[in-house]
Amino acid sequence: MGRSVLVTGGNRGIGLAIARRLAADGDSVTVTSRSGEPVEGLGVVQCDVRDAASVDGAFAAVEKEQGPVEILVANAGITKDTLLALLSEDAFTDVLDTNLTGAYRVAKRAVRPMMKMRRGRLIFISSVVGLYGSAGQANYAASKAGLVGLARSLARELGSRGITANVVAPGFVESDMTAVLSPERKTAILGAIPLGRYASADEVAATVAFLAGPDAGYVTGAVIPVDGGLGMGH
Repeated sequence: MGRSVLVTGGNRGIGLAIARRLAADGDSVTVTSRSGEPVEGLGVVQCDVRDAASVDGAFAAVEKEQGPVEILVANAGITKDTLLALLSEDAFTDVLDTNLTGAYRVAKRAVRPMMKMRRGRLIFISSVVGLYGSAGQANYAASKAGLVGLARSLARELGSRGITANVVAPGFVESDMTAVLSPERKTAILGAIPLGRYASADEVAATVAFLAGPDAGYVTGAVIPVDGGLGMGH
């Protein structure tokens, strides 16, 4: 077996691409989902990152099956987009609780075994929106920006134990979400991206694989954009 890996929200989209890439690299990979439904070729554990007991149970299952988590990819996230004037407090706090506090919960559960091993990789999946801002996404942007502060604080806190903490910030990625955009919206988005195209989920996964691998042993506290140049300078 390779290293023990846990990817939250890894049953679809970017998370699934990350999980499959790390598994292809030889690691033992389990993904979390709220449903716990099987995913071909990967271990799956049911987990709701909004609940600490659920997180603890998921980690216990992974530890029993493949050993202490050496690489944690905090990817689970939701959106509830609307303009601030219409944004309910529940919609704001729900997004923060999943995207940011959920990442705190899984990182907290992961770090003690990592500290004992004196090694580990914490990788947080943020977004260009967290750095660049986006009208109608104040809750989402706040949650994704918060991951940067979380990761950089953990980089300082845990570096002496051989644990790195980094952030990947994807831009627009080819997905079901972007497929349904109107032609006008697609044209506007692509016009703002210097490379003139969306990312593939595999390109995001490749960056995560770098941060999880031996070549990134001296990289910590970094925010790596995978956005085609959309958010440069932010």
